[in-house]
Amino acid sequence: MKDYPIHPVSFTDVRLDDAFWSPRIETNRTVTIPFAFEQCEKNVRMYNFQRAAARLRGETVTDIKHSEFPFDDTDIYKVIEGAAYVMAVKSDSALDAYVDRLIEQIGAAQEPDGYLYTARTLSPDHPHAWAGSERWALERELSHELYNFGHLYEAAVAHHQSTGKRSLLEIAIRTADLLDRTFGPGKQSIWPGHQITEMGLVKLYRITRDERYLKLAKFLLDKRRPDGHKGSGNPYNQSHVPVVQQREAVGHAVRAAYMYAGMADVAAMTGDVSYLDAINAIWENVVGRKLYLTGGIGSTKEGEAFGPDYDLPNLTAYCETCAAIGNIYWNHRMFLLHGDAKYIDVLERSLYNGVISGVSLDGRKFFYPNPLASDGADERSPWFGCACCPSNICRFMASVPGYFYARRDDAIYVNLFAAGRGTIMLSDGNRVELAQETRYPWDGRIRITVNPSRSATFDVCIRVPGWARGEVVPSDLYHFQDGSPAPATLRVNGHAVPLDVDRGYVTLRRDWKGCDVIELNFPMSPRRVRAHEQVAADRDRIALERGPLVYCFEWPDQRDAKVSDVRLDDVIEINADPRPELLSGVVVLECEAGTAIPYYGWAHRGKGEMAVWVRRRTNEPG
Repeated sequence: MKDYPIHPVSFTDVRLDDAFWSPRIETNRTVTIPFAFEQCEKNVRMYNFQRAAARLRGETVTDIKHSEFPFDDTDIYKVIEGAAYVMAVKSDSALDAYVDRLIEQIGAAQEPDGYLYTARTLSPDHPHAWAGSERWALERELSHELYNFGHLYEAAVAHHQSTGKRSLLEIAIRTADLLDRTFGPGKQSIWPGHQITEMGLVKLYRITRDERYLKLAKFLLDKRRPDGHKGSGNPYNQSHVPVVQQREAVGHAVRAAYMYAGMADVAAMTGDVSYLDAINAIWENVVGRKLYLTGGIGSTKEGEAFGPDYDLPNLTAYCETCAAIGNIYWNHRMFLLHGDAKYIDVLERSLYNGVISGVSLDGRKFFYPNPLASDGADERSPWFGCACCPSNICRFMASVPGYFYARRDDAIYVNLFAAGRGTIMLSDGNRVELAQETRYPWDGRIRITVNPSRSATFDVCIRVPGWARGEVVPSDLYHFQDGSPAPATLRVNGHAVPLDVDRGYVTLRRDWKGCDVIELNFPMSPRRVRAHEQVAADRDRIALERGPLVYCFEWPDQRDAKVSDVRLDDVIEINADPRPELLSGVVVLECEAGTAIPYYGWAHRGKGEMAVWVRRRTNEPG
């Protein structure tokens, strides 16, 4: 079975015990997931399944009150996926029983041939306006039938892997078998109007080893093109040209990111290099011309979409939370394909900035867009009519530890940094435990203890972040204004080791004997960032970073000045100041121009002005 050359270390094999991620992951488990289930009940997500089941039983259903969108079924699937992840780490009998009840209701709403789409089952004669009059009729445009299936597959695989139960998995398999009977070579042709089916089918293939699902995922990608059906030939859903001919990120950013991740999956599992050529070129386009400093993607509200090259407005930036999550899915897969740290650099930027800004520190409020400036109108909401972002947060936050480590044969990759332990099984059966001690992202000192089950020679490849090497992103889209950073340092068992970096990693190959200690120090001085001259919105402006965090100026911290009046001098001293009492503990950046906080923490103290990019004062004569 072909696969990615590099394998991620599962989140179940990583235990974080730090002051930054551990509280967020625990809040997701104890607050956000229960809150999201409550909202799904309150906002008739489960009602849809219950009433659809009643209709299938032949009962007269007169009190139909659809939820707003036909893709609302996926909110339940995504929260179940998140619940499965947390149960895989910590047993919870009450949650397990609750999820079982939900799965029973989902199964009861499945039609005899495997079809599962409550919007149409509820009103077969006069279906929901977005559902169309016949199955699949509006799939390329509005109906989201395949999109719903894709999220079902991801939830089903997660639930099976977590609990060992097959209840949701069997529901998913019945829908996939329906798709296989209906679509494919010599059958009907289709592709999903909103991508994720492809990723879901590959996950289903991995767990069942049924090649029909992988072939179907590739079929859905290969058939995506202008095909004469309504909704096709549109950059909005990336059907303007065949996927292997695409070279630029266009259209709806979430759809795009999910498609690129799906293409990476299919390329890894089939070896189709034409897919790689396409997503490699698209990645270069995004990172070179369409990526926000926060790691967000999708610059325009119109179509929730990518804009033209270098079109990166701040006040109207869309940067949907789901798109940032999709960007992480895609970049992680690009790393697994190529083994280059530049993909983890983008992933980390999205993770620490564009994703966690999307959920409040208490886990109960959410951003849909994540702009880089605000005139005071923005605040997080407890829920949305289209609630894709809150439910996506539920599943993503629970899986964060799975992005820290990876392995390839006898090599271990250390990609992200946080206090805790990871267990990696090498190809020869050697079980290696890595224990990190660090206060990252507030402090760049990292101590890693390497404990193999037996002494052996293998590689430990440690990522040296781009920001620690003087590179904001892996392109010229942004650059540090203030020269080279202080050099990072590396020691093994107290002895200095040259920091020879290749593709973003320093590789330590030695006979590891147990309790060997790697010590890293990434200096974290505040840095001024400038954008490419063609980014008109950021011309003559400066942003601040420290370590992996992007900073912003927010109204409560600016003394008597407005955020819009902040001018940042090129040579003014900027100091890092720990504030344990602020925003669950942060390091702020202080200077004469004002105080900056980590971007993810804005909008927690009321509505008011905010800006990542502020005006630059050059002190040049004239």
